[in-house]
Amino acid sequence: MISIEPKDLSMSKLQGYLQGAVAPRPIAFASTLSKSGKPNLSPFSFFNLFSFNPPILVFSPVRKGSDNTAKHTLVNCEATREVVINVVNFDIVQQMSLSSADYPKDINEFLKSGLTPIPSDIVKPYRVAESPVQFECKVNEIIPLGKEGGAGNLIICEVVKIHINETVLDENGAIDPFKIDLVSRLGGDWYSRAKTGLFSVEKPLATLVIGVDAIPDFVKNSVVFDGNDLGKLGNINCLPTNEEIDIFVKQNFAVKGVLSSDDARKIHLKAKEYLNNNDAISAWKLLLAKRI
Repeated sequence: MISIEPKDLSMSKLQGYLQGAVAPRPIAFASTLSKSGKPNLSPFSFFNLFSFNPPILVFSPVRKGSDNTAKHTLVNCEATREVVINVVNFDIVQQMSLSSADYPKDINEFLKSGLTPIPSDIVKPYRVAESPVQFECKVNEIIPLGKEGGAGNLIICEVVKIHINETVLDENGAIDPFKIDLVSRLGGDWYSRAKTGLFSVEKPLATLVIGVDAIPDFVKNSVVFDGNDLGKLGNINCLPTNEEIDIFVKQNFAVKGVLSSDDARKIHLKAKEYLNNNDAISAWKLLLAKRI
């Protein structure tokens, strides 16, 4: 067994040990509004339930390690004292991950992730329509845990209204763990699905990704692709060039056969195969091949 004092580790090494060992962690998909009313959406895995009378949720945005800046969510909670915490299930995990990219403060992550904002009843921040359970919250207290990069900030939230999609309830009106299909966070790219166990999600690139809002309508409106597919397609920093597409088609005999058909569904199903193998670039090349 190795024994280490935290002060002897680099920040990234310490973070890796902590997040790898204290896991799996539930995910708070936090929706806030800036002081000027601009929406923000971001996931946090430093999160849990701490009381039910009163109903209290606590999550912790961490100061950025590289430049010690505060998360937009923290700034917004300090300014407005309101937040909606949406739970994350498997159906939206890719779009949730996409929203975590380091977008500028005025970028709307609802648009980038392709998720649907709907009005709340008591607080002003929007809810995520696709989330199976949404908690409207008032911020009771914010406790900073440090002043340097990597320091957390405990945002203590009191739940003032709960919204539950009836499809996740059992015959007795309780939440069915199989129907809600929650996911949780571990270290690195690893997640855990309550029903089946470990899986990985590729993190958004350090350079800004295109997002779901940049996906053409003929792809977004396809009945073949679900939200997770769109999340994968949005997690690239640029579309392939016409030259790259030409090379891809010439080198793949099976792709030529699919493209010879005028059936868009066949093309989309083949693209979905690439996405299932976490090959978004090949999926894009196939989808755009008919467009050049």
